[in-house]
Amino acid sequence: MELGFLKPLFDRPGPWASAYIDTTRATEDAQKQQKLRERAVATQLIDAGADAYTCRAVMDRLAHEPVSGAPPGRAVFAAGAEVVLDVPLGVPPVGIEATWSLLPHIAPLPGLVGEEPACLVAYIDRTGADVELRDAQRSRMLVTADGKELPGRGHRAVPADRHEWHYRNKVENTLDQTADLIANELARQWPQSGAQLLVLTGDARERRAVFHRLPEQIRAVTVEAENGSRSAGASQSVLNRQIAQAREQYAQTRLEAALGRFRAGRRRPGEHGARGVDSNPGDAAEGVPAVIEAARRHQVGTLLLGQDASDAGREVWIGPGVDEVAVQRGQAQAMGVQKPERARADDAVLRSAAAADAEVLLVPEGASGPAGGLGAVLRWTA
Repeated sequence: MELGFLKPLFDRPGPWASAYIDTTRATEDAQKQQKLRERAVATQLIDAGADAYTCRAVMDRLAHEPVSGAPPGRAVFAAGAEVVLDVPLGVPPVGIEATWSLLPHIAPLPGLVGEEPACLVAYIDRTGADVELRDAQRSRMLVTADGKELPGRGHRAVPADRHEWHYRNKVENTLDQTADLIANELARQWPQSGAQLLVLTGDARERRAVFHRLPEQIRAVTVEAENGSRSAGASQSVLNRQIAQAREQYAQTRLEAALGRFRAGRRRPGEHGARGVDSNPGDAAEGVPAVIEAARRHQVGTLLLGQDASDAGREVWIGPGVDEVAVQRGQAQAMGVQKPERARADDAVLRSAAAADAEVLLVPEGASGPAGGLGAVLRWTA
């Protein structure tokens, strides 16, 4: 999961109200159940010491949950009587969790937003493409790339001679120009979209032409899917399943690659990999002290957070700055923090990782991940 969308939470001081709530409406008494959930959130916040104004801001936001099209859950973060971030969840939370703490309680998000990567979907035909962005929260159309109009034959039949050859050559040139235009538009949208995967769908010939014109780094994360169309009203059910499978496979491959780098990087000097080659010690961090040190130095490229992380709730010491985090109070004071405050290790590390544009991957229970449930693959080593 990319953490950039969390940055608004770190632009202001706490304390923070953080609420995770199931918003499914699959039963006849859904409205009644939703009211009970909202009351439970209010009770937990008040009992935790939240001020009345911030509590009311959270409740007002939850009260405006739409009846139709609601996500399975929501996470709401508020401070200073204002909701700062409202995140639709891909997975409903188990129970209701509302906290009042110095840092926003963001640690549950990786397991609730969903691991599927954001992806661009290009619906391609002979005349152009519609480009859609799908992320964990929603799908939205980004841009339409219209190619040149295909040459017409008019009302007169074209004889099968050199005129036919010229006509067909002109059509091919027009199709090639359209493919160039679509590929260029996708390359332009790619860095600013935040997508990690590109799906090409639509007419087979045209999508292959676009694929071969993409930059190499984008082709490496591009898949083709059938059953998609630009036509209005076209059924998307089969395509949606194909896209879901592609996103799931991408996420699994990415996790396996990150765990492989982590396991290799945490070997001790003198240990050997499968081919008898010395590993490069120091390009992974494991455990709260090592991960905190790496986060403070902006070394974390990928943060690994175990679903059964026993060390995640361990107390650490923080200051107002995103890099001011330490295992011991004296260490925080040595950094210049005048009044260190306690915080959860996972929330503090996620704050630092988000500020440094790192990503976080959730390690499932039973997987061979970091001891204690907290580890990192580093961008660079000292």
